[in-house]
Amino acid sequence: MSQILVEGREQLALEDIGQQADRAKKVLAKVRRAMLAPNSSKEAPRFGPAQLGQLCGLDTRQVDYRARKGGSLPSGSMNASGTRREFQLPEVRQWSRQLRHDRMRPDGAEAITIAVANFKGGVTKTTTALTLAQGLSIRGHKVLVIDCDPQGSLTTLFGILPDAEVEAQDTILPLCLGEQDSIEYAIRGTYFDGIDLVPATSLLFSAEFALPGRQRDEGSSFQFWNVLHYGIDLARQHYDAIVIDTPPSLSYVTINAMMAADGLITPLPPNALDFASSVQFWDLFYDLTKELGSRGRNKKFDFVNVLLSKVDSSDIASNVVREWISAAYGAKVLSIEIPKTATAASASAEFGSIYDMKPGSASSRTIKRAVDAYDQFVDAVEAQMVSAWLRQTTPTETSE
Repeated sequence: MSQILVEGREQLALEDIGQQADRAKKVLAKVRRAMLAPNSSKEAPRFGPAQLGQLCGLDTRQVDYRARKGGSLPSGSMNASGTRREFQLPEVRQWSRQLRHDRMRPDGAEAITIAVANFKGGVTKTTTALTLAQGLSIRGHKVLVIDCDPQGSLTTLFGILPDAEVEAQDTILPLCLGEQDSIEYAIRGTYFDGIDLVPATSLLFSAEFALPGRQRDEGSSFQFWNVLHYGIDLARQHYDAIVIDTPPSLSYVTINAMMAADGLITPLPPNALDFASSVQFWDLFYDLTKELGSRGRNKKFDFVNVLLSKVDSSDIASNVVREWISAAYGAKVLSIEIPKTATAASASAEFGSIYDMKPGSASSRTIKRAVDAYDQFVDAVEAQMVSAWLRQTTPTETSE
Protein backbone atom coordinates (compact mmCIF):
# COMPACT_ATOMS: atom_id res chain seq x y z
CA MET A 1 0.00 0.00 0.00
CA SER A 2 1.41 3.39 -1.01
CA GLN A 3 1.40 5.45 2.16
CA ILE A 4 3.58 8.45 2.94
CA LEU A 5 4.45 9.10 6.58
CA VAL A 6 4.33 12.79 7.48
CA GLU A 7 4.72 14.00 11.09
CA GLY A 8 3.46 10.72 12.47
CA ARG A 9 0.46 10.56 10.14
CA GLU A 10 -0.01 8.40 7.08
CA GLN A 11 -1.06 10.04 3.85
CA LEU A 12 -3.04 8.03 1.32
CA ALA A 13 -2.28 7.96 -2.39
CA LEU A 14 -5.00 7.69 -5.02
CA GLU A 15 -4.32 3.99 -5.50
CA ASP A 16 -5.12 3.48 -1.81
CA ILE A 17 -8.49 5.14 -2.36
CA GLY A 18 -9.12 2.64 -5.18
CA GLN A 19 -8.28 -0.28 -2.89
CA GLN A 20 -10.52 1.17 -0.23
CA ALA A 21 -13.36 1.42 -2.74
CA ASP A 22 -12.88 -2.23 -3.72
CA ARG A 23 -13.01 -3.31 -0.08
CA ALA A 24 -16.13 -1.25 0.53
CA LYS A 25 -17.88 -2.82 -2.49
CA LYS A 26 -17.04 -6.31 -1.22
CA VAL A 27 -18.42 -5.48 2.24
CA LEU A 28 -21.61 -4.11 0.69
CA ALA A 29 -22.00 -7.26 -1.40
CA LYS A 30 -21.67 -9.40 1.75
CA VAL A 31 -24.20 -7.27 3.61
CA ARG A 32 -26.63 -7.51 0.73
CA ARG A 33 -26.27 -11.29 0.53
CA ALA A 34 -26.95 -11.57 4.25
CA MET A 35 -29.97 -9.25 4.11
CA LEU A 36 -31.49 -10.98 1.10
CA ALA A 37 -30.74 -14.59 2.06
CA PRO A 38 -31.69 -17.29 1.23
CA ASN A 39 -32.72 -16.17 -2.26
CA SER A 40 -30.25 -13.30 -2.84
CA SER A 41 -33.25 -11.28 -3.99
CA LYS A 42 -35.93 -9.25 -2.32
CA GLU A 43 -39.39 -10.58 -1.64
CA ALA A 44 -42.61 -8.58 -1.91
CA PRO A 45 -44.61 -8.07 1.29
CA ARG A 46 -47.76 -10.00 2.21
CA PHE A 47 -50.88 -8.38 3.59
CA GLY A 48 -53.41 -9.30 6.25
CA PRO A 49 -57.20 -8.77 6.00
CA ALA A 50 -57.03 -5.58 8.09
CA GLN A 51 -54.44 -4.01 5.79
CA LEU A 52 -56.36 -5.05 2.69
CA GLY A 53 -59.64 -3.81 4.16
CA GLN A 54 -58.18 -0.40 5.02
CA LEU A 55 -56.91 -0.12 1.48
CA CYS A 56 -60.24 -0.99 -0.15
CA GLY A 57 -62.63 0.62 2.35
CA LEU A 58 -63.84 -2.64 3.90
CA ASP A 59 -63.79 -3.98 7.45
CA THR A 60 -62.10 -7.28 8.27
CA ARG A 61 -65.37 -9.26 8.23
CA GLN A 62 -66.23 -7.98 4.75
CA VAL A 63 -62.78 -8.94 3.48
CA ASP A 64 -63.12 -12.41 4.98
CA TYR A 65 -66.60 -12.86 3.50
CA ARG A 66 -65.54 -11.80 0.00
CA ALA A 67 -62.40 -13.95 0.21
CA ARG A 68 -64.37 -17.07 1.19
CA LYS A 69 -67.09 -16.32 -1.34
CA GLY A 70 -64.62 -16.56 -4.18
CA GLY A 71 -65.59 -15.13 -7.54
CA SER A 72 -63.41 -12.60 -9.30
CA LEU A 73 -61.50 -11.57 -6.16
CA PRO A 74 -58.52 -13.69 -5.01
CA SER A 75 -59.17 -15.54 -1.76
CA GLY A 76 -55.62 -15.39 -0.43
CA SER A 77 -54.22 -18.28 1.60
CA MET A 78 -53.78 -19.25 5.23
CA ASN A 79 -50.37 -18.71 6.79
CA ALA A 80 -48.13 -21.61 7.86
CA SER A 81 -49.78 -21.85 11.28
CA GLY A 82 -53.26 -21.71 9.80
CA THR A 83 -54.27 -18.80 12.05
CA ARG A 84 -54.26 -15.88 9.63
CA ARG A 85 -55.33 -15.27 6.05
CA GLU A 86 -52.68 -13.58 3.93
CA PHE A 87 -52.75 -11.98 0.52
CA GLN A 88 -49.82 -11.75 -1.85
CA LEU A 89 -49.09 -8.44 -3.56
CA PRO A 90 -50.56 -9.40 -6.98
CA GLU A 91 -53.78 -10.41 -5.16
CA VAL A 92 -53.89 -7.11 -3.28
CA ARG A 93 -53.41 -5.23 -6.54
CA GLN A 94 -56.32 -7.13 -8.07
CA TRP A 95 -58.57 -6.25 -5.13
CA SER A 96 -57.47 -2.62 -5.43
CA ARG A 97 -58.14 -2.36 -9.15
CA GLN A 98 -61.59 -3.89 -8.81
CA LEU A 99 -62.80 -2.11 -5.66
CA ARG A 100 -61.05 1.21 -6.31
CA HIS A 101 -61.84 1.40 -10.03
CA ASP A 102 -62.85 5.06 -9.80
CA ARG A 103 -59.21 5.94 -9.01
CA MET A 104 -57.65 3.98 -11.84
CA ARG A 105 -56.30 5.64 -15.01
CA PRO A 106 -59.22 6.26 -17.39
CA ASP A 107 -59.21 5.43 -21.09
CA GLY A 108 -57.51 8.12 -23.12
CA ALA A 109 -55.30 9.30 -20.25
CA GLU A 110 -51.56 8.80 -19.90
CA ALA A 111 -49.18 8.30 -16.99
CA ILE A 112 -48.68 11.08 -14.49
CA THR A 113 -44.94 11.73 -14.24
CA ILE A 114 -43.71 12.75 -10.79
CA ALA A 115 -40.19 13.99 -10.01
CA VAL A 116 -38.93 13.88 -6.44
CA ALA A 117 -36.29 16.59 -6.13
CA ASN A 118 -34.30 18.61 -3.62
CA PHE A 119 -31.02 20.50 -3.60
CA LYS A 120 -29.36 18.38 -0.92
CA GLY A 121 -29.16 14.83 0.32
CA GLY A 122 -30.38 13.39 3.60
CA VAL A 123 -33.93 14.73 3.28
CA THR A 124 -35.54 11.31 2.49
CA LYS A 125 -35.79 12.06 -1.23
CA THR A 126 -35.07 8.50 -2.32
CA THR A 127 -37.19 6.97 0.45
CA THR A 128 -40.07 9.21 -0.61
CA ALA A 129 -39.73 8.10 -4.24
CA LEU A 130 -39.66 4.43 -3.22
CA THR A 131 -42.62 4.56 -0.83
CA LEU A 132 -44.66 6.58 -3.32
CA ALA A 133 -44.05 4.01 -6.05
CA GLN A 134 -44.82 1.11 -3.72
CA GLY A 135 -47.91 2.77 -2.30
CA LEU A 136 -49.29 3.45 -5.77
CA SER A 137 -48.58 -0.15 -6.81
CA ILE A 138 -50.41 -1.51 -3.77
CA ARG A 139 -53.36 0.66 -4.78
CA GLY A 140 -53.50 -1.08 -8.14
CA HIS A 141 -51.47 1.27 -10.32
CA LYS A 142 -48.73 0.24 -12.73
CA VAL A 143 -45.60 2.28 -11.95
CA LEU A 144 -42.31 2.93 -13.72
CA VAL A 145 -39.50 4.14 -11.48
CA ILE A 146 -36.54 5.93 -13.07
CA ASP A 147 -33.40 6.31 -10.98
CA CYS A 148 -31.56 9.39 -12.26
CA ASP A 149 -29.09 9.62 -9.39
CA PRO A 150 -25.59 8.24 -10.19
CA GLN A 151 -25.34 7.14 -6.56
CA GLY A 152 -28.01 4.55 -7.39
CA SER A 153 -29.56 4.55 -3.91
CA LEU A 154 -33.04 3.84 -5.26
CA THR A 155 -31.64 1.03 -7.38
CA THR A 156 -30.02 -0.43 -4.27
CA LEU A 157 -33.33 -0.29 -2.38
CA PHE A 158 -34.79 -2.51 -5.09
CA GLY A 159 -32.14 -5.11 -4.23
CA ILE A 160 -29.80 -4.34 -7.13
CA LEU A 161 -26.16 -3.35 -6.67
CA PRO A 162 -25.58 -0.40 -9.04
CA ASP A 163 -21.88 -0.90 -9.78
CA ALA A 164 -21.99 -4.70 -9.86
CA GLU A 165 -25.29 -5.45 -11.59
CA VAL A 166 -25.97 -2.37 -13.72
CA GLU A 167 -24.13 -1.30 -16.86
CA ALA A 168 -24.15 2.15 -18.43
CA GLN A 169 -26.44 0.92 -21.23
CA ASP A 170 -29.01 -0.13 -18.60
CA THR A 171 -29.53 3.48 -17.45
CA ILE A 172 -30.81 6.69 -19.04
CA LEU A 173 -27.26 7.43 -20.27
CA PRO A 174 -27.82 6.13 -23.86
CA LEU A 175 -30.86 8.41 -23.99
CA CYS A 176 -28.73 11.38 -22.93
CA LEU A 177 -26.00 10.45 -25.43
CA GLY A 178 -28.52 10.27 -28.28
CA GLU A 179 -27.88 6.56 -28.82
CA GLN A 180 -31.50 5.76 -27.93
CA ASP A 181 -34.63 7.85 -28.32
CA SER A 182 -37.04 5.89 -26.10
CA ILE A 183 -36.55 4.51 -22.59
CA GLU A 184 -37.90 1.00 -23.26
CA TYR A 185 -34.41 -0.49 -23.75
CA ALA A 186 -33.60 0.07 -20.03
CA ILE A 187 -36.85 -1.01 -18.35
CA ARG A 188 -36.65 -4.10 -16.15
CA GLY A 189 -39.04 -5.79 -13.73
CA THR A 190 -38.61 -5.74 -9.95
CA TYR A 191 -39.50 -7.93 -6.99
CA PHE A 192 -42.42 -5.58 -6.27
CA ASP A 193 -45.37 -6.51 -8.51
CA GLY A 194 -46.61 -3.52 -10.50
CA ILE A 195 -43.29 -1.66 -10.42
CA ASP A 196 -40.73 -1.61 -13.24
CA LEU A 197 -37.36 0.09 -12.91
CA VAL A 198 -34.81 1.97 -14.96
CA PRO A 199 -31.74 1.61 -12.72
CA ALA A 200 -28.75 3.87 -12.18
CA THR A 201 -25.03 3.40 -11.70
CA SER A 202 -22.10 5.75 -11.09
CA LEU A 203 -21.36 5.83 -14.84
CA LEU A 204 -24.56 7.85 -15.24
CA PHE A 205 -22.59 10.89 -14.09
CA SER A 206 -21.33 11.11 -17.68
CA ALA A 207 -24.75 12.47 -18.62
CA GLU A 208 -23.78 15.77 -16.99
CA PHE A 209 -21.15 16.20 -19.71
CA ALA A 210 -23.08 14.58 -22.56
CA LEU A 211 -26.11 16.88 -22.41
CA PRO A 212 -24.28 20.24 -22.60
CA GLY A 213 -21.94 18.72 -25.20
CA ARG A 214 -24.86 17.81 -27.44
CA GLN A 215 -26.35 21.29 -26.94
CA ARG A 216 -23.07 22.78 -28.14
CA ASP A 217 -22.67 20.41 -31.09
CA GLU A 218 -26.27 20.16 -32.27
CA GLY A 219 -27.22 23.79 -31.79
CA SER A 220 -30.62 25.35 -31.20
CA SER A 221 -32.51 22.39 -32.66
CA PHE A 222 -31.49 20.32 -29.63
CA GLN A 223 -33.26 20.86 -26.32
CA PHE A 224 -31.16 19.28 -23.57
CA TRP A 225 -33.91 19.78 -20.99
CA ASN A 226 -36.45 17.71 -22.96
CA VAL A 227 -34.41 14.55 -23.59
CA LEU A 228 -36.13 12.60 -20.80
CA HIS A 229 -39.51 14.18 -21.58
CA TYR A 230 -39.45 12.81 -25.13
CA GLY A 231 -37.76 9.59 -24.04
CA ILE A 232 -40.70 8.51 -21.87
CA ASP A 233 -43.43 9.32 -24.42
CA LEU A 234 -44.18 5.65 -25.15
CA ALA A 235 -43.91 4.67 -21.49
CA ARG A 236 -46.61 7.20 -20.64
CA GLN A 237 -49.06 5.05 -22.60
CA HIS A 238 -48.27 1.86 -20.65
CA TYR A 239 -47.99 3.09 -17.05
CA ASP A 240 -50.24 4.92 -14.63
CA ALA A 241 -47.40 6.74 -12.88
CA ILE A 242 -43.74 7.41 -13.65
CA VAL A 243 -41.72 8.28 -10.53
CA ILE A 244 -38.30 9.86 -11.05
CA ASP A 245 -35.67 10.05 -8.31
CA THR A 246 -33.19 12.85 -8.99
CA PRO A 247 -29.62 13.66 -7.91
CA PRO A 248 -29.30 15.92 -4.82
CA SER A 249 -28.33 18.88 -6.99
CA LEU A 250 -29.82 21.04 -9.71
CA SER A 251 -27.93 19.28 -12.49
CA TYR A 252 -28.67 18.82 -16.18
CA VAL A 253 -30.28 15.48 -15.34
CA THR A 254 -32.39 16.99 -12.54
CA ILE A 255 -33.61 19.72 -14.89
CA ASN A 256 -34.56 17.00 -17.38
CA ALA A 257 -36.55 15.16 -14.72
CA MET A 258 -38.36 18.29 -13.56
CA MET A 259 -39.20 19.41 -17.09
CA ALA A 260 -40.53 15.92 -17.89
CA ALA A 261 -42.72 15.89 -14.79
CA ASP A 262 -46.41 16.64 -14.39
CA GLY A 263 -45.95 16.92 -10.64
CA LEU A 264 -43.05 17.79 -8.32
CA ILE A 265 -42.50 16.58 -4.77
CA THR A 266 -39.89 18.15 -2.51
CA PRO A 267 -39.29 16.38 0.81
CA LEU A 268 -38.25 19.01 3.34
CA PRO A 269 -37.30 18.42 6.99
CA PRO A 270 -38.32 21.34 9.24
CA ASN A 271 -34.71 22.33 9.76
CA ALA A 272 -33.29 25.82 9.22
CA LEU A 273 -30.46 24.72 6.91
CA ASP A 274 -32.75 22.46 4.86
CA PHE A 275 -35.25 25.28 4.50
CA ALA A 276 -32.54 27.71 3.35
CA SER A 277 -31.33 25.13 0.83
CA SER A 278 -34.85 24.68 -0.55
CA VAL A 279 -35.14 28.43 -1.13
CA GLN A 280 -31.93 28.34 -3.18
CA PHE A 281 -33.20 25.29 -5.07
CA TRP A 282 -36.41 26.91 -6.31
CA ASP A 283 -34.73 30.24 -7.01
CA LEU A 284 -32.01 28.62 -9.11
CA PHE A 285 -34.50 26.38 -10.91
CA TYR A 286 -36.57 29.40 -11.92
CA ASP A 287 -33.47 31.29 -13.08
CA LEU A 288 -32.40 28.33 -15.19
CA THR A 289 -35.83 27.95 -16.81
CA LYS A 290 -35.71 31.63 -17.78
CA GLU A 291 -32.50 30.87 -19.64
CA LEU A 292 -34.44 28.39 -21.77
CA GLY A 293 -36.32 31.31 -23.32
CA SER A 294 -39.76 30.97 -24.84
CA ARG A 295 -39.22 27.24 -25.44
CA GLY A 296 -39.34 26.56 -21.70
CA ARG A 297 -41.90 29.09 -20.55
CA ASN A 298 -44.95 27.07 -21.49
CA LYS A 299 -44.16 24.37 -18.94
CA LYS A 300 -46.99 23.80 -16.44
CA PHE A 301 -47.26 21.43 -13.49
CA ASP A 302 -50.42 19.72 -12.31
CA PHE A 303 -49.16 19.91 -8.73
CA VAL A 304 -46.15 20.91 -6.67
CA ASN A 305 -45.94 19.40 -3.18
CA VAL A 306 -43.68 20.22 -0.27
CA LEU A 307 -43.64 17.22 2.07
CA LEU A 308 -42.48 17.74 5.63
CA SER A 309 -40.18 14.80 6.37
CA LYS A 310 -38.11 13.56 9.31
CA VAL A 311 -40.39 15.52 11.63
CA ASP A 312 -39.43 15.23 15.30
CA SER A 313 -42.45 16.30 17.35
CA SER A 314 -40.26 16.76 20.43
CA ASP A 315 -38.03 19.31 18.71
CA ILE A 316 -39.37 22.73 19.68
CA ALA A 317 -37.16 24.54 17.15
CA SER A 318 -38.81 22.65 14.29
CA ASN A 319 -42.13 24.34 15.08
CA VAL A 320 -40.61 27.70 14.17
CA VAL A 321 -39.19 26.34 10.92
CA ARG A 322 -42.61 24.87 10.11
CA GLU A 323 -44.00 28.40 10.22
CA TRP A 324 -41.28 29.59 7.84
CA ILE A 325 -42.05 26.75 5.44
CA SER A 326 -45.79 27.46 5.55
CA ALA A 327 -45.21 31.18 4.97
CA ALA A 328 -42.88 30.46 2.04
CA TYR A 329 -44.78 27.69 0.26
CA GLY A 330 -48.39 28.17 1.37
CA ALA A 331 -50.87 25.65 -0.02
CA LYS A 332 -48.07 23.64 -1.63
CA VAL A 333 -47.20 22.26 1.82
CA LEU A 334 -49.03 18.97 2.32
CA SER A 335 -50.89 18.58 5.59
CA ILE A 336 -49.25 15.18 6.06
CA GLU A 337 -46.01 15.01 8.02
CA ILE A 338 -43.62 12.07 7.84
CA PRO A 339 -42.37 11.41 11.38
CA LYS A 340 -38.75 10.81 12.21
CA THR A 341 -38.75 7.27 13.56
CA ALA A 342 -36.26 4.48 14.07
CA THR A 343 -38.65 2.35 12.00
CA ALA A 344 -37.85 4.15 8.75
CA ALA A 345 -34.12 3.96 9.46
CA SER A 346 -34.42 0.25 10.19
CA ALA A 347 -36.28 -0.36 6.94
CA SER A 348 -33.58 1.45 4.94
CA ALA A 349 -30.88 -0.54 6.70
CA GLU A 350 -32.58 -3.67 5.38
CA PHE A 351 -32.71 -2.28 1.81
CA GLY A 352 -36.40 -1.46 1.91
CA SER A 353 -39.17 0.83 3.08
CA ILE A 354 -41.98 0.64 5.61
CA TYR A 355 -44.03 -1.20 2.95
CA ASP A 356 -41.43 -3.99 2.97
CA MET A 357 -42.00 -4.76 6.65
CA LYS A 358 -42.93 -8.36 7.46
CA PRO A 359 -46.56 -9.29 8.32
CA GLY A 360 -47.42 -8.61 11.93
CA SER A 361 -44.67 -6.05 12.49
CA ALA A 362 -47.23 -3.28 11.88
CA SER A 363 -48.63 -3.99 15.34
CA SER A 364 -45.88 -1.79 16.72
CA ARG A 365 -47.18 1.70 17.46
CA THR A 366 -44.19 3.44 15.91
CA ILE A 367 -44.37 1.34 12.76
CA LYS A 368 -48.10 1.95 12.40
CA ARG A 369 -47.50 5.68 12.83
CA ALA A 370 -45.00 5.69 9.96
CA VAL A 371 -47.18 3.49 7.74
CA ASP A 372 -50.23 5.67 8.38
CA ALA A 373 -48.28 8.82 7.47
CA TYR A 374 -47.02 7.37 4.19
CA ASP A 375 -50.47 5.98 3.39
CA GLN A 376 -51.94 9.47 3.75
CA PHE A 377 -49.16 10.87 1.58
CA VAL A 378 -49.76 8.32 -1.19
CA ASP A 379 -53.53 8.90 -0.98
CA ALA A 380 -52.98 12.65 -1.39
CA VAL A 381 -50.76 12.19 -4.44
CA GLU A 382 -53.18 9.67 -5.94
CA ALA A 383 -56.02 12.19 -5.59
CA GLN A 384 -53.89 14.72 -7.48
CA MET A 385 -53.25 12.13 -10.18
CA VAL A 386 -56.99 11.52 -10.56
CA SER A 387 -57.53 15.27 -10.98
CA ALA A 388 -54.74 15.43 -13.58
CA TRP A 389 -56.32 12.55 -15.51
CA LEU A 390 -59.61 14.42 -15.47
CA ARG A 391 -57.92 17.43 -17.04
CA GLN A 392 -56.37 15.18 -19.69
CA THR A 393 -59.67 13.59 -20.67
CA THR A 394 -61.94 16.62 -20.41
CA PRO A 395 -62.18 18.52 -23.72
CA THR A 396 -61.17 22.16 -23.44
CA GLU A 397 -63.61 24.73 -24.69
CA THR A 398 -62.39 26.86 -27.58
CA SER A 399 -63.85 30.19 -28.46
CA GLU A 400 -65.22 30.62 -31.94
